[in-house]
Amino acid sequence: MDIIKLKPLSVCDTNSYIVASECGNAVLIDAPAQADYILNEIESHGLTLKKILLTHGHFDHVGAVADLVDATGCEVYIHEMDLKKLSDDDEGLLINVFRVRGLRTFDGALGVNDGDIIKQDELEFDVVHTPGHTSGSVCYIINDVMFSGDTLFARSVGRTDMPDGNYSNLMFSMGIIKKLGGNLRILPGHMCETSLESEKKYNPYLQ
Repeated sequence: MDIIKLKPLSVCDTNSYIVASECGNAVLIDAPAQADYILNEIESHGLTLKKILLTHGHFDHVGAVADLVDATGCEVYIHEMDLKKLSDDDEGLLINVFRVRGLRTFDGALGVNDGDIIKQDELEFDVVHTPGHTSGSVCYIINDVMFSGDTLFARSVGRTDMPDGNYSNLMFSMGIIKKLGGNLRILPGHMCETSLESEKKYNPYLQ
Protein backbone atom coordinates (compact mmCIF):
# COMPACT_ATOMS: atom_id res chain seq x y z
CA MET A 1 0.00 0.00 0.00
CA ASP A 2 1.35 3.39 -1.01
CA ILE A 3 -0.05 6.70 0.22
CA ILE A 4 0.52 9.89 -1.75
CA LYS A 5 -0.35 13.21 -0.15
CA LEU A 6 -1.51 15.84 -2.63
CA LYS A 7 -0.81 19.54 -2.28
CA PRO A 8 -3.34 21.51 -0.18
CA LEU A 9 -6.34 22.39 -2.34
CA SER A 10 -9.34 24.75 -2.25
CA VAL A 11 -9.53 28.11 -0.48
CA CYS A 12 -9.26 26.17 2.79
CA ASP A 13 -5.94 24.43 1.99
CA THR A 14 -7.55 21.03 2.35
CA ASN A 15 -5.51 17.84 2.38
CA SER A 16 -6.34 14.86 0.20
CA TYR A 17 -4.59 11.54 -0.25
CA ILE A 18 -4.20 8.85 -2.89
CA VAL A 19 -4.03 5.29 -1.59
CA ALA A 20 -2.65 2.90 -4.20
CA SER A 21 -3.31 -0.83 -4.34
CA GLU A 22 -0.72 -3.35 -5.44
CA CYS A 23 -2.30 -3.74 -8.88
CA GLY A 24 -2.38 -0.02 -9.64
CA ASN A 25 -5.84 1.07 -8.57
CA ALA A 26 -6.33 4.24 -6.54
CA VAL A 27 -8.64 5.26 -3.73
CA LEU A 28 -8.83 9.00 -3.17
CA ILE A 29 -9.50 10.32 0.32
CA ASP A 30 -11.47 13.57 -0.16
CA ALA A 31 -11.60 15.55 -3.39
CA PRO A 32 -11.25 19.24 -2.49
CA ALA A 33 -10.84 20.99 -5.87
CA GLN A 34 -8.83 21.04 -9.12
CA ALA A 35 -9.92 17.74 -10.62
CA ASP A 36 -7.39 18.06 -13.46
CA TYR A 37 -4.52 18.31 -10.99
CA ILE A 38 -5.77 15.31 -9.00
CA LEU A 39 -6.15 13.22 -12.16
CA ASN A 40 -2.69 14.20 -13.36
CA GLU A 41 -1.18 13.13 -10.05
CA ILE A 42 -3.02 9.80 -10.14
CA GLU A 43 -2.00 9.13 -13.74
CA SER A 44 1.60 10.23 -13.18
CA HIS A 45 1.92 7.39 -10.68
CA GLY A 46 0.47 4.92 -13.19
CA LEU A 47 -2.76 4.52 -11.24
CA THR A 48 -6.45 4.29 -12.09
CA LEU A 49 -8.99 6.02 -9.86
CA LYS A 50 -11.63 3.56 -8.65
CA LYS A 51 -13.11 5.08 -5.50
CA ILE A 52 -13.42 8.38 -3.63
CA LEU A 53 -13.95 8.18 0.13
CA LEU A 54 -15.30 11.42 1.59
CA THR A 55 -14.74 12.24 5.25
CA HIS A 56 -17.72 14.63 5.23
CA GLY A 57 -19.76 16.81 2.91
CA HIS A 58 -18.31 20.33 3.15
CA PHE A 59 -17.43 21.98 -0.16
CA ASP A 60 -13.69 22.03 0.52
CA HIS A 61 -13.63 18.23 0.70
CA VAL A 62 -15.98 17.42 -2.19
CA GLY A 63 -15.50 20.17 -4.76
CA ALA A 64 -13.86 17.97 -7.42
CA VAL A 65 -16.14 14.94 -7.03
CA ALA A 66 -18.48 15.53 -9.98
CA ASP A 67 -15.63 16.22 -12.42
CA LEU A 68 -13.64 13.20 -11.23
CA VAL A 69 -16.65 10.91 -11.64
CA ASP A 70 -17.27 12.28 -15.12
CA ALA A 71 -13.67 11.60 -16.07
CA THR A 72 -13.25 8.15 -14.52
CA GLY A 73 -16.62 6.65 -13.59
CA CYS A 74 -15.30 6.04 -10.06
CA GLU A 75 -17.54 5.27 -7.09
CA VAL A 76 -18.07 7.83 -4.31
CA TYR A 77 -18.71 7.01 -0.66
CA ILE A 78 -19.90 9.26 2.17
CA HIS A 79 -21.75 8.69 5.43
CA GLU A 80 -25.51 8.50 4.98
CA MET A 81 -26.05 11.52 7.23
CA ASP A 82 -23.97 13.73 4.90
CA LEU A 83 -25.35 12.41 1.59
CA LYS A 84 -27.66 15.37 1.00
CA LYS A 85 -24.82 17.85 1.47
CA LEU A 86 -23.42 16.81 -1.89
CA SER A 87 -26.45 18.00 -3.81
CA ASP A 88 -28.19 20.62 -1.66
CA ASP A 89 -26.46 23.56 0.01
CA ASP A 90 -29.32 23.87 2.47
CA GLU A 91 -28.04 20.58 3.89
CA GLY A 92 -24.62 22.00 4.67
CA LEU A 93 -22.38 21.99 1.59
CA LEU A 94 -21.53 25.58 2.65
CA ILE A 95 -21.01 27.00 -0.84
CA ASN A 96 -23.31 29.91 0.00
CA VAL A 97 -21.74 30.53 3.41
CA PHE A 98 -18.27 30.80 1.84
CA ARG A 99 -19.53 32.37 -1.41
CA VAL A 100 -17.96 29.63 -3.52
CA ARG A 101 -18.53 29.90 -7.26
CA GLY A 102 -18.55 27.21 -9.93
CA LEU A 103 -18.79 24.15 -7.69
CA ARG A 104 -20.79 21.28 -9.18
CA THR A 105 -23.07 19.34 -6.88
CA PHE A 106 -23.32 15.55 -7.06
CA ASP A 107 -26.13 13.12 -6.27
CA GLY A 108 -24.68 9.69 -7.06
CA ALA A 109 -22.77 8.85 -3.88
CA LEU A 110 -23.13 5.62 -1.91
CA GLY A 111 -23.98 5.92 1.77
CA VAL A 112 -21.87 4.23 4.43
CA ASN A 113 -22.33 3.65 8.15
CA ASP A 114 -20.18 2.99 11.18
CA GLY A 115 -18.52 -0.41 11.00
CA ASP A 116 -18.70 -0.74 7.22
CA ILE A 117 -15.63 -1.95 5.35
CA ILE A 118 -14.89 -0.52 1.91
CA LYS A 119 -12.68 -2.77 -0.20
CA GLN A 120 -10.52 -2.11 -3.23
CA ASP A 121 -8.29 -5.02 -4.22
CA GLU A 122 -6.30 -5.86 -1.06
CA LEU A 123 -7.14 -2.51 0.54
CA GLU A 124 -9.75 -2.51 3.31
CA PHE A 125 -10.96 0.76 4.84
CA ASP A 126 -12.86 0.58 8.12
CA VAL A 127 -15.50 3.29 8.51
CA VAL A 128 -15.62 4.94 11.95
CA HIS A 129 -18.50 7.37 12.41
CA THR A 130 -17.19 10.42 14.29
CA PRO A 131 -19.97 13.05 14.32
CA GLY A 132 -19.41 16.58 15.56
CA HIS A 133 -17.84 18.62 12.78
CA THR A 134 -20.84 17.40 10.78
CA SER A 135 -23.40 14.76 11.67
CA GLY A 136 -21.94 12.47 9.02
CA SER A 137 -18.23 12.97 9.63
CA VAL A 138 -16.19 9.78 9.50
CA CYS A 139 -12.63 8.58 9.85
CA TYR A 140 -11.26 5.84 7.61
CA ILE A 141 -8.76 3.37 9.06
CA ILE A 142 -6.58 1.10 6.96
CA ASN A 143 -3.81 -0.93 8.57
CA ASP A 144 -2.03 1.52 10.90
CA VAL A 145 -3.28 4.71 9.20
CA MET A 146 -6.32 6.82 10.05
CA PHE A 147 -7.62 9.50 7.70
CA SER A 148 -9.33 11.79 10.21
CA GLY A 149 -10.86 14.45 7.94
CA ASP A 150 -11.92 17.45 10.01
CA THR A 151 -12.61 15.43 13.15
CA LEU A 152 -9.10 15.39 14.60
CA PHE A 153 -6.10 17.60 13.86
CA ALA A 154 -2.65 17.85 15.36
CA ARG A 155 -3.33 19.29 18.85
CA SER A 156 -6.84 20.35 17.85
CA VAL A 157 -10.23 19.28 16.52
CA GLY A 158 -12.65 20.39 13.84
CA ARG A 159 -14.86 23.42 14.36
CA THR A 160 -18.49 22.94 15.38
CA ASP A 161 -19.89 26.43 14.82
CA MET A 162 -21.02 25.76 11.23
CA PRO A 163 -24.44 24.36 10.26
CA ASP A 164 -24.80 20.74 11.43
CA GLY A 165 -21.85 21.04 13.84
CA ASN A 166 -22.29 19.84 17.42
CA TYR A 167 -19.65 20.17 20.13
CA SER A 168 -21.14 17.51 22.40
CA ASN A 169 -21.14 15.02 19.54
CA LEU A 170 -17.55 15.90 18.74
CA MET A 171 -16.50 15.23 22.33
CA PHE A 172 -18.30 11.89 22.13
CA SER A 173 -16.27 11.15 19.02
CA MET A 174 -13.07 12.05 20.85
CA GLY A 175 -13.98 9.32 23.30
CA ILE A 176 -14.26 6.85 20.43
CA ILE A 177 -10.87 7.87 19.07
CA LYS A 178 -9.25 7.76 22.49
CA LYS A 179 -10.24 4.11 22.83
CA LEU A 180 -8.65 3.08 19.53
CA GLY A 181 -5.71 0.73 19.90
CA GLY A 182 -2.25 1.07 18.44
CA ASN A 183 -0.22 4.12 17.55
CA LEU A 184 -2.11 5.05 14.43
CA ARG A 185 -0.59 7.40 11.90
CA ILE A 186 -3.13 10.23 11.56
CA LEU A 187 -3.53 12.00 8.23
CA PRO A 188 -5.97 14.90 8.78
CA GLY A 189 -8.01 17.06 6.45
CA HIS A 190 -5.95 20.15 7.25
CA MET A 191 -2.47 20.93 8.47
CA CYS A 192 0.21 18.40 9.35
CA GLU A 193 0.36 14.68 9.96
CA THR A 194 0.39 13.43 13.53
CA SER A 195 -0.02 10.19 15.49
CA LEU A 196 -2.61 8.83 17.89
CA GLU A 197 -0.01 8.39 20.61
CA SER A 198 1.07 12.01 20.30
CA GLU A 199 -2.50 13.30 20.31
CA LYS A 200 -3.44 11.25 23.37
CA LYS A 201 -0.49 12.86 25.13
CA TYR A 202 -0.75 16.48 23.96
CA ASN A 203 -4.18 17.15 22.46
CA PRO A 204 -6.37 18.76 25.16
CA TYR A 205 -9.52 17.34 23.55
CA LEU A 206 -8.28 13.78 24.12
CA GLN A 207 -7.42 14.22 27.78
